[in-house]
Amino acid sequence: MEIPTAEEMLDQAGLDGEIAQGTLPGLEAALAALGAESGLTAAGRDRALAQFRDNLARLSAIVADRAAHPGIAEVQIDRPVFILGLPRCGTSILHALIGADPQIRTPLQWEVAAPSPPPEAATFASDPRAAGFDAYVAENFTGAWADVLKAHPIGARIPQECGMILETPFQGINPTMLFRLPGYYDWYRQADTRFGYRVHKMWLQHLAWKNPRRRWVLKVQEHAHHLPELLATYPDAVLVQPHRDPVTVMASISRLIEVIRIVSFDRIDRAELGHELLHLWHDGQKAALAWRAANPAFPVLDLAFRDLIADPVAVVRRVYEYADLDFTPQSRAAVETFWREHPADKHGQHRYELADYGLTRERIETVYADYIAAYGDYL
Repeated sequence: MEIPTAEEMLDQAGLDGEIAQGTLPGLEAALAALGAESGLTAAGRDRALAQFRDNLARLSAIVADRAAHPGIAEVQIDRPVFILGLPRCGTSILHALIGADPQIRTPLQWEVAAPSPPPEAATFASDPRAAGFDAYVAENFTGAWADVLKAHPIGARIPQECGMILETPFQGINPTMLFRLPGYYDWYRQADTRFGYRVHKMWLQHLAWKNPRRRWVLKVQEHAHHLPELLATYPDAVLVQPHRDPVTVMASISRLIEVIRIVSFDRIDRAELGHELLHLWHDGQKAALAWRAANPAFPVLDLAFRDLIADPVAVVRRVYEYADLDFTPQSRAAVETFWREHPADKHGQHRYELADYGLTRERIETVYADYIAAYGDYL
């Protein structure tokens, strides 16, 4: 199947000028990597191109609404809270627990999937796009993909990761997570992603324009790869980082990515996947460790996954105190209700074994020796 050019795809999406130029390098890298990926089925390649087109369509919608409503560009984004950390270490549940508080704004999954027109406070609870998103999940997350729900929360009113935002200008890690595109990942690691974070801020302004809250709380693991670029856009950001034993992390994330990719590949080499992810996530932590060592005066709140599971209310309260947010009785009730109504095994057990992915405790601890030395007290 012929791969379109980046220019063709940008033109089809109606993107031009500065936005097109900023998106072009990552899109070119993703398309080149897609053309070189021999393991994808024809359906998998079609799925990747459809995902790329959807990314561009969502970005185009943001840009068009911004041009039609200049007030969007005036929205202030003050002291956003970014939850960092390895995958599978409690970042999603912490994000959702905090997002349950009515004073907090998180990007919800339905509005990131269908952002135009900008959501409004008056109709936010009844917007039909939410029901449409849940219908899509019910229809598509079945069969081979049903296991995704066991490992990661998906639903219209669950907070969305920043990865779904950063992928729209092709300055995020999602393409390689979904379709194993090592050439794109190599480009992403070395890229200057300041343009991606400028687009990220455009998204927050867009979503907050008619539906503001007191503060934004955001998350995705890939922020660790590019903290200088994040802070160039959000110099007043508040950083929070949960930690967990990387041995447990690697077994869990390997299974999740296997399940995500399986619909696009005839065969998944589990040992190859384990090796890929072992180093990919360590790359991010290595970059973050270097940044923290070079910027010791910039505060980061470190947390332990075990504490979050043992007492979520206490951990959320710590985050609020650190971020200078009021932990009101309403906040506490929202956290307790979400925790009670969303048990970890709501959709069944997420099962995995380290050896399935060619990994051993010794190998992981060797690769992650720097991370373990830095954060051993939290593991």
